[in-house]
Amino acid sequence: MNTDQYLTFALGKGRLADKTLQLLEKIGVTCEEMKDKDSRKLIFVNEELKMRFFLSKGPDVPTYVEYGAADIGVVGEDTILEENRRVYEVLDLGFGRCRMCVCGPESARELLLHHERIRVASKYPNIAKDYFYNRKHQTVDIIKLNGSVELGPLVELSDVIVDIVETGSTLKENGLQVLEEICPLSARLIVNQVSMQMKQERIGRLLADLRTALARS
Repeated sequence: MNTDQYLTFALGKGRLADKTLQLLEKIGVTCEEMKDKDSRKLIFVNEELKMRFFLSKGPDVPTYVEYGAADIGVVGEDTILEENRRVYEVLDLGFGRCRMCVCGPESARELLLHHERIRVASKYPNIAKDYFYNRKHQTVDIIKLNGSVELGPLVELSDVIVDIVETGSTLKENGLQVLEEICPLSARLIVNQVSMQMKQERIGRLLADLRTALARS
């Protein structure tokens, strides 16, 4: 297979991929192979449109796009900010909306106000570091966690956490709350820098169609 003939998409697994495929269908881009939930295939192809699709864990999507294994990726902006890969971020897809926030017990609010040295637990150490060091000019100790970061303040591992907040219900159930908002987040479409030049016409047409579909929805 000559991959130069194809546009290759890397999609973050789960709801993001489902939403992306629904959006692509609105502009006539489909991949019937992907609808087979029992399939063990890793790469799905629409030969007629000369498009390939594969699913990966969200944090890996910008890596595939940066190195040219995929021309186009769809991933949450949180991942783009955390991974900081050399890719073009070209379109806000509007779904997957949430917020990146500093959260903790009410008692931690004073620590933030007075710029005290605190411990911050997060799955997003780069975002946390950028926020506290470059925006708040506050010295903090950042602790990387992979699981339920809400545990951090509960077991006194950290004073606060930096995490994604959708409804806030998990925070509330555990006696935590949003103390500061870092930034709003949503799903974004990213493009490989070389592909943007070499496949400019196809990618440009795709982006125009997507923008039209998003404007109508």
